[in-house]
Amino acid sequence: MNAKRIVVLEGDETGQELLEQSLRVLMPDVIGLELELPRFDLSLESRRATRNAVVYDAAAALQEAGLGLKAATITPEGADDVGSPNRILREEIDGTVIVRTGRRIPGVVPLGGVHAPISVVRMAVGGAYGAKEWREGEGDEEAAFRTERIERSVCRAVAEFGFQLAERTGAKVFGGPKYTVSPVYEGMLKEEMDAAAERHSAVAYEPQLIDATFALLLSTSGDPLVIPSLNRDGDILSDLVLPLFGSIAGSESLLIALDEKLMPRTVMAEAAHGTAPSLRGKDVANPMAMILAGAALLGYGDEETQQAGRAIREACLEAVADGIRTADLGGYAGTSEFTDEVIRRTRQKLEVWSTL
Repeated sequence: MNAKRIVVLEGDETGQELLEQSLRVLMPDVIGLELELPRFDLSLESRRATRNAVVYDAAAALQEAGLGLKAATITPEGADDVGSPNRILREEIDGTVIVRTGRRIPGVVPLGGVHAPISVVRMAVGGAYGAKEWREGEGDEEAAFRTERIERSVCRAVAEFGFQLAERTGAKVFGGPKYTVSPVYEGMLKEEMDAAAERHSAVAYEPQLIDATFALLLSTSGDPLVIPSLNRDGDILSDLVLPLFGSIAGSESLLIALDEKLMPRTVMAEAAHGTAPSLRGKDVANPMAMILAGAALLGYGDEETQQAGRAIREACLEAVADGIRTADLGGYAGTSEFTDEVIRRTRQKLEVWSTL
């Protein structure tokens, strides 16, 4: 993994505009680092023109570099169209884990009692997504069937990364699948969670069934949490957890491929939101999630690179705390104005830290 080379995956509509804002923060005159930023155009027009060849080229570059920053893209609905670039990227880099973290944004009132970060670590493959489906019979006797598949290697990757993340952040590993009802299928993830708990004995571990997990999340107010989950469970959990913090603006999404030692080999970061076509060209969309996605990638580098990532994260949250907010957070700053403020604060932080 080369932390000084980040593959840039361009996208569509407002997603592309916010990517450009994120890249402004990664410039050498801001973070004091020379980054290589090879770019690939994954806009719908480009994907159609190349019949997805550009996506495969981008995936190869991403696999070689180890780090990628992706803009939101349009997935067309037609079965004969180019489909989802995320699916191709995920398959080509062998991404098995998706991580989304909900966190407090200063001045934004969360729902319930949540205030500590909550990370959902879910399977990126298998389960209900990609399952074989069919129907038999007619009328009231018609029945629908589905065959789902999960693999122990993916369960192990989710469990191990979840405990690694909890170890780094001082969080508690919480939740889990409905292993009492499905001991053979969903129990496989629970087995790997238990095994990871033995390997990481210093990490607090509180397994819960998935339905209890949802209920308890609405009243949680204590420790930071990391929740390993099946693919669809995690997808739904993310859609609950991120809005609990009042906005998804402070949440980046990471797709991770692990090596044979279960350490991150390839990381692709993006915002948790879509292309927001209604905001295109208006300079009002919130760039914070994309800026935080770039900062998250820097966290996989050396000490100097990690320091730059920390400066960007702190600059984002402090700007919001001081009232520099886009309209979605109740403020009046435009997209470019907010990014300008993050750039100013990031430079200032790194300059001060360099003198200490």
